[in-house]
Amino acid sequence: MKKTILTALIGLIVGGGGGFAIGIFIYPFIFPPPPAMEKVENREEKTVVATGKFIHANPADPVHYGKGGLEVLKGETGGNLIHLKPDFKVGPGPRFHIYLADKAKIMNSADFKAAKKIDLGKLRAFEGSQVYPVPKGTDIEPVKSVVIWCKEFNVLISPATLQK
Repeated sequence: MKKTILTALIGLIVGGGGGFAIGIFIYPFIFPPPPAMEKVENREEKTVVATGKFIHANPADPVHYGKGGLEVLKGETGGNLIHLKPDFKVGPGPRFHIYLADKAKIMNSADFKAAKKIDLGKLRAFEGSQVYPVPKGTDIEPVKSVVIWCKEFNVLISPATLQK
């Protein structure tokens, strides 16, 4: 009797934990957030200082991809922004963050980990126009790339090397 209860308890814990873990991974695929449609406010007061295109860094990996353009905008009063253009899209997944990195041509996780980076926060949508403020006082001159990174699994999703 004790053996049966112990076996059932272990099965419940393993099954429940496994189901929860699978749910966290599958959830963004089943219920992705709607495409973003954010606009840059006071666009006329900002200057484009760099542009870039997100790429599919590893074509052999069909799950981790990105595409679309971005702009780095400098405000007259010093407020800098990263604008992901309306054609932006990445494959869905958990805990995607957007980073600024001081290294160009990031093509794998090792390149990203070796770079100095600034986390701009959680990616709000897997596609569409999005605007992320750069923290005040951040010098954007050394920034060479904008990177989408999965914090959950420490995986490179999509890099964009900047053209200044």
